[in-house]
Amino acid sequence: MTPGARSLGAAALSVFAWALLAAPQRPSEVDASAAIEKSRVRALDYAKSLPNFVCTEVVRRFTDTSHRGQWVAVDTLTVKLSYFEQREQHKLALIDGKPTDQPFDSLGGARGEGEFGGTLHGIFDAASAARFRWESWKTLRKHRVAVYSYAVDKPHSRYLMETGSRGDLRKAIVAFHGVVEIDRDTGDVLHFTYDTDSIPRELGLTSARTTVDYDFADVGGRDYLLPASSETIMDTSRVSMRNQMTFREYSKFSSESIITFGDGK
Repeated sequence: MTPGARSLGAAALSVFAWALLAAPQRPSEVDASAAIEKSRVRALDYAKSLPNFVCTEVVRRFTDTSHRGQWVAVDTLTVKLSYFEQREQHKLALIDGKPTDQPFDSLGGARGEGEFGGTLHGIFDAASAARFRWESWKTLRKHRVAVYSYAVDKPHSRYLMETGSRGDLRKAIVAFHGVVEIDRDTGDVLHFTYDTDSIPRELGLTSARTTVDYDFADVGGRDYLLPASSETIMDTSRVSMRNQMTFREYSKFSSESIITFGDGK
């Protein structure tokens, strides 16, 4: 080996050693538990910390009868979402850019809710007895985040699934699991998923998975951590249904609140 090669090898080892030292190490069990407790406080207070607001929710719906990711667009829904005194209300305004008076809860296909605190509460509430396990570190939008997997069993779950239509609803509480990605400095959840476990056959579903991403949005001159996008995929033996949701045009709620709806693009 030439001296130049030895020098290059030493430099590479030095860079590798520096990278190991610079990278965050796996937290101890005590530190990991403390981080979860910090996030628990943030999550349980999340819904109460939000202001009353309105926003536009655009829902793009797809189906796939092949179960091979060959998604076909069904429609695009534009929804006026109001959040008032910790309660969500959805008013369907447009279907494929055309005004409609059809009630939001009369729609067929997959629908998901709970991005504004309900699901986070169900994960972090002590009564849910969620089992958390640290998985890794990652960087998300310049934030160092800790990735944890979690699971909530059926006896402790409050995840209510509903299928069917009005007058013919089938309901069941199911177990669920997923991941949460937590800002190391603030304890805020920036991303989470939840997947159902052992869905009762009478519901007609074989699986269901939701992903939610949060980012800061201005509401009345102040930044709040709010849902930016969400996706729900539900499978039956015959078809897969996929909803892609984006949340935008947040503004402070008032009795005169008006949202100007676009064409969903």
